[in-house]
Amino acid sequence: MRLIFKTVILSLLILVSFHAHAKLGFVGIGVSDIQKSTKFYQDILGLDVIGTYDDITVDNADGSESFLDEVVLGYSDKPGTLLVLMNWPKEEKKYDGDNVKIVFEVEDAKEVMKKIKKAGGKIDREALPHYTIEGGLVGLGRDLDNYVVEIIQWKAN
Repeated sequence: MRLIFKTVILSLLILVSFHAHAKLGFVGIGVSDIQKSTKFYQDILGLDVIGTYDDITVDNADGSESFLDEVVLGYSDKPGTLLVLMNWPKEEKKYDGDNVKIVFEVEDAKEVMKKIKKAGGKIDREALPHYTIEGGLVGLGRDLDNYVVEIIQWKAN
């Protein structure tokens, strides 16, 4: 019994140590127009272009190849998770953001929601108080490919 207990504890410690060193580095989404989507995220959230990659060869599991373009966005003055916009220009793909949500923390949620609307995005929920963010605001918009863009403004100190 002690051996089983020790094995379980050791296994849990190993799992915890793996999680403690993991960091989400990138989130990638497929977009129908990489230039328009790049401009959308730059204008609305102030993201910077960190890198662009054209005609990347992807080896598929079936032995075929695909070609994709990417734009990597983030804040050049602060490290953090980067957003990768991906487009397959030589393939017919369905770009639709159903069941995908990208969450951003901002200083002025109401202003960001106005920018989303002005840029042609949809608003599902204006930036309003929400029970999950005591004293803050939560808004739900959609980008040009229908991805949910959740905007969170934390309570000011």
